[in-house]
Amino acid sequence: MKAEPQLPAGVKVLRDIPYVTNGHEKQKLDLYLPAVPKGPLFVSIHGGAWRAGSKSHADGLPLLAQGYVVASIEYRFSQDAVFPAQIEDCKAAIRWLRAHAKEYGYDPKRVTAWGGSAGGHLVAMLATTGNNKEFDVGENLDQSSAIQCGIDLYGPTDFLHWKAPSDAPMVQRSGPDSCLTQLLGGLIEDKMELARKASPITWVTKDTAPLYIMHGTKDPLVGLDQSQMFTDKLKATGCEVTLDIVQDAGHGGQEFFAGERISRLLEFLNRHLAQP
Repeated sequence: MKAEPQLPAGVKVLRDIPYVTNGHEKQKLDLYLPAVPKGPLFVSIHGGAWRAGSKSHADGLPLLAQGYVVASIEYRFSQDAVFPAQIEDCKAAIRWLRAHAKEYGYDPKRVTAWGGSAGGHLVAMLATTGNNKEFDVGENLDQSSAIQCGIDLYGPTDFLHWKAPSDAPMVQRSGPDSCLTQLLGGLIEDKMELARKASPITWVTKDTAPLYIMHGTKDPLVGLDQSQMFTDKLKATGCEVTLDIVQDAGHGGQEFFAGERISRLLEFLNRHLAQP
């Protein structure tokens, strides 16, 4: 089991907070509160092909030392409910977090999200649909589900033009083991409208939140072309986007945090989450 990093002194951890009243067992989040919150909220969305993974080991915990509050959210898997349940849950969590900002000491106007793989897909969906109510259902509808910026690590972005980058059964367009068909509840060709709605590239507008995208050149699960097509659409629409291509990297790994990448990520976050 992955060990949780040593937390800074004074950090308080609140686990399994439901963000939907009497909701599904997965509709919960963990909150990591620094001794002195300084405003920004970092939302960690785990990967796992929309069918696995856990909020138990949050990304972004080193930011606690800088006064960030970190929220790690769980969402319903594809075996629990097909799309759009996953993005509806992420948006419900963001709205809940905004509704409780004063209680926990962060600024509801300074929210970022981070995710890899399936989590990256959901971050991209949050970034592109911030001003669109398509997936806002349930409680706290007086609160926005928008984020101020997002970090997407090798997330799928265009299911209609999906090309499997390897022979791995889970990333094929069809087949009983395909995580794509499990997410959509059927073959892409039979679920074209749902596949379009599930694609972040569909929702790009000039209001899309700034995105920092990282993708490896040797990713066997999500082809680099997914992030390239997405970036091209974002740039053509006039959105702020950085595509950081990680040479020879696969689907995750330490290469994504080597060299100057950590400082570039911090600069991106601090620039967009600075005190208004």
